[in-house]
Amino acid sequence: MLLFRLSLLSVNLLLFASCSRSRPVLPGLDSAVWRQDAYGCRNLRAPQAKSFLKAKEQLYGKTTATVEELLGRPDEEELAEQTEKTYYYYLVPGPQCEPGHQRSAANKLSIHFGALGTVTEVLTGSPL
Repeated sequence: MLLFRLSLLSVNLLLFASCSRSRPVLPGLDSAVWRQDAYGCRNLRAPQAKSFLKAKEQLYGKTTATVEELLGRPDEEELAEQTEKTYYYYLVPGPQCEPGHQRSAANKLSIHFGALGTVTEVLTGSPL
């Protein structure tokens, strides 16, 4: 019985630790500058993305709230089936910088969230 309680306690501690909202530290990322460059129109995001994508694994398993705390609200959001979604952050200027912020093929950072609401994939449209 004691062994069962210890096992249960260990599992609970692991779950609690994995669900914590610790803000990842991504080298080369200045969150304030990133947020000021809405739609990538000031071309301040690409140099930062190049640096922090080397440590993108730190984003895996993080929640939407953590990503928004780090990068701000996405420039675009795409909802998929079963609560999956993708956040898009433009990295370079393009047609999205014109009035109305139309969708653009300009290079962008894509962060995919799985059904549990955690990051499962981090990609760019084209290499930086």
